[in-house]
Amino acid sequence: MSFFESITKKSRLKTAIKQTAEARSSEGSKADQLFKKVYQDYAEIVANEPVIAEALYNWGFTLLHQARTKPRDEAAKLYQDAIAKFSFCLPIEPAYLGAAIDGGVAYMELARVNAVEPNDSLYGRAQNYFEKANAIQAGSASYNLACIYGLRSDKEACLNALEISKGKGSLPVPADILADPDMGGVIYQDWFVAFMDSLNQETEPVAEIKEVVVEVAVPTEKTEVVEEAMVAAEPEAVVDAPVTEKTEVIEDDSVENAVVVEPEVVADASVAEKAEVDAAVNDSAVVEHKALVDEDAPVSEKIEVAVEVSGAVAQWKM
Repeated sequence: MSFFESITKKSRLKTAIKQTAEARSSEGSKADQLFKKVYQDYAEIVANEPVIAEALYNWGFTLLHQARTKPRDEAAKLYQDAIAKFSFCLPIEPAYLGAAIDGGVAYMELARVNAVEPNDSLYGRAQNYFEKANAIQAGSASYNLACIYGLRSDKEACLNALEISKGKGSLPVPADILADPDMGGVIYQDWFVAFMDSLNQETEPVAEIKEVVVEVAVPTEKTEVVEEAMVAAEPEAVVDAPVTEKTEVIEDDSVENAVVVEPEVVADASVAEKAEVDAAVNDSAVVEHKALVDEDAPVSEKIEVAVEVSGAVAQWKM
């Protein structure tokens, strides 16, 4: 609240106090009109003060809980004090839901302590508070109203309030409803049993079946084929093997030498020199062919590699 608002409210408060003195000295209808005007002024002065409203509510809430721990006479006084705090809270903050609900609860518990009949005015005041709470938030106090109707054996009103509470999500759990002393007079009636059965059916857990999919990975076998061939004076050596589009050929230095080395042909070379050349080729031309073969792949082509050495032809077919 700003400084200006504080001064304005202070001035209005002084005016209301003077009008109160005038009302007290007046009689009849004039006095009633003055009192009514004064009450409205007081309500407007304290309105829109959330801190005051919150303090009053929590004060009443504390008194309500302390009353539950005390003997009958002392508890009744504490309940009345709590009700006063809630009743002052609502004019300041008319939409204070907690004050509306707990004000009705305090009246119900006071009625229970005093052992009055369900049609007593204390239950009527509790009903007014609960209806105010429902006006603030629909269904927030419908179960409390159902308790009052249950005490009065009003079947239709009780069931209707229970259904509203259920629909708004403010209904207690079934175990708490059955243990509520205010429902003691109706828990064995057919309509109430049917309502509770409907709650139990809705709250039964449903087993959820989940399909489990197991993926089995089938490893692809890679076969390493090692072929060793000796380049000699044989007509043709052929090895067939399936080859994929990607073929890894590893040739050691000796193979590379075998492919690249071509002995010079000398017209006048003697037979002995030719024999030496053939022996050198035979010693160095050991071929080790390694390829990764995909067994499932089709044979796409055959690759022919030919090396001509001293008139002899060595071929690899892959």
